[in-house]
Amino acid sequence: MLAYIARRLLHAVPLLIGVSVIGFAIMHLAPGGPLAVYTLNPTITAQDIERLRSALGLDQPLPLQYLKWASGMLTGNWGVTFFGGRPVLDVILERVPATMLLMGTALSLSLVLGLGVGILGAVRRGSVFDYLATSGAMLALSFPTFWFGLMAIFVFAIKLGWLPSGGMYELGEEGDPFDLLRHLILPASVLALVLTASWSRYARSSFLEVLGQDYMRTARAKGLLWRAQLFRHAFPNAVKPLIALLGVELPTLFSGALVAETIFGWPGIGRLFVDALGMKEYPILMGMLMFTSGVVILGSLLADIAIALIDPRVRLR
Repeated sequence: MLAYIARRLLHAVPLLIGVSVIGFAIMHLAPGGPLAVYTLNPTITAQDIERLRSALGLDQPLPLQYLKWASGMLTGNWGVTFFGGRPVLDVILERVPATMLLMGTALSLSLVLGLGVGILGAVRRGSVFDYLATSGAMLALSFPTFWFGLMAIFVFAIKLGWLPSGGMYELGEEGDPFDLLRHLILPASVLALVLTASWSRYARSSFLEVLGQDYMRTARAKGLLWRAQLFRHAFPNAVKPLIALLGVELPTLFSGALVAETIFGWPGIGRLFVDALGMKEYPILMGMLMFTSGVVILGSLLADIAIALIDPRVRLR
């Protein structure tokens, strides 16, 4: 098992290096380069720009700049923000709990609802419920997340007034769990909606494949109760590809969280990314690129480990 994990970690190293090289190159190729926030300011002179370039080491060869930046990332020195001069790592980490809360809630809802709908659709294949669930999933996947977010705000916040339209707390209610829950319902539900549609389709396909296997026909021929067939024989085998898909779906979850946080003003790393992009805070953008890449790779690694624990044959590959 340790050898299997070590191989997966070794595979992740060149991927992270590739992401860092491409991201670093894009930062320097962008209009204005890393100093765009200064070069696009008409009040700053060319002499000021040159002093900043020298102070930040941007007058050195590009490979040397990359090596210094990469070594700083490895040692925890992710640079400082242009506005405020705060450590980039601190700025990112203080936004992580809000994003993890939103993503964790949405993922939990989508897994419970998606697996339930998908399993029922597979068991009752061809029924009215199956057709309605499949059509509803396709319809949900056809509309972008931001549209669902805007419609949710219009209906539940503006028209009905049941829930707040954005933010994480009301002014003066910071730390109140009930107020946090009220603000969490809309963004988590909107993010979970699209994920539920995806998971219901994955679960339905996986369970349909398993239910058609010979050992399932044998279980039915033996007269086993359908619950025993489903949970003892079908579920353990059908869930394996879904665990692998969980790691693959992490980028989709991050992108959906970015949209949801922007629409609902949720103070997470997605909102931070949009704000940093607008202010051309390249140190934050590069830090977030590496942070999210690391989380996605870690999620894929954990999914691989979970599959290996369930199916020992995977470790021999």
